[in-house]
Amino acid sequence: MIRNQLIWRLGAFAALVALITVLFAMQNSAYVSEGNIRALMRHMSVQGLAALGLTFVIVVRHFDLSFPGVASLGAMTLGWLIAIGMPLWVAVTGGLAMGFAFGLVNGIAVARLGLPDIVTTIATGGLAIGFSYFYSNGTSISQNFFMSGLLDLNDSKIIGLDMPFAILIGTALIACLLLHASRFGAGFYATGQNRLSARFAGVPTTTLIILAFALCATLASLSITLLVASSGAANVTAGNQLLMPAFAAVYLGAALFGRPSVGATLSGTLLMSMMLNGFTLLAIPYYYSDAIVSTVLITAIAIFDPRISAALRRLWPSQRQAA
Repeated sequence: MIRNQLIWRLGAFAALVALITVLFAMQNSAYVSEGNIRALMRHMSVQGLAALGLTFVIVVRHFDLSFPGVASLGAMTLGWLIAIGMPLWVAVTGGLAMGFAFGLVNGIAVARLGLPDIVTTIATGGLAIGFSYFYSNGTSISQNFFMSGLLDLNDSKIIGLDMPFAILIGTALIACLLLHASRFGAGFYATGQNRLSARFAGVPTTTLIILAFALCATLASLSITLLVASSGAANVTAGNQLLMPAFAAVYLGAALFGRPSVGATLSGTLLMSMMLNGFTLLAIPYYYSDAIVSTVLITAIAIFDPRISAALRRLWPSQRQAA
């Protein structure tokens, strides 16, 4: 039964990928060109890293609305360290460390102090945005970027893959091992399903929730590092474009495959990136593309939500009997 459901869900995902590809390719043949596919993978890499981090928070049944602001602070920290002449590895580490620190604050506030996650993360996200203005009074930072080697993160390749996509795949493999091939992964899911029962079963629920928030903020900072490498400048609004695509990717993937997971998030990210890339290629205004993506997201959740599927299965026999 479970195998049949998985096959059906994989088939539905493949059908959606094929449908999106055909629709956009009919409008513009460049959609399936090598250059556009590479651009799509770069876009997917940025959004996918942020969505992977958010997956851990969703698995433990919490929300994090701070990661776009934290990512912006990570971008400005990265840019400032490069501007003052620090080596690239120090600058990247500094940006990731800033994200990790804010993630720890979120996790401790929610898991240990019992503060509401939505309110807490809105506050810490605003705090991160405020701190990001201290580096340059809100102006973009691009000094020393060309000499630092940062742009190589966007332009170089590894084993034939563009570096951003290779980083996404490597990170996804590590996340998959942690979430699906270790007892910590079972602990994450147990914490999300019933925190009290998991605690009595010996699961370190508090530690895992803190870790989930820390991973979310750190991966958002890694995501923004790739975006800065692509744009060639760090600015305080860099993280603004992460929120909706990350949440949409996680929930779309969870709706398609029945629960949040690394594979489901990557699938959702691919679908979102394919649509957004197609809208960009067709020069569709952002307000139309946002509306279309939101509609597709709601429709997909409605179609693949297990409760609605169960209701339709209950309705179908009665319809056949009535006929």
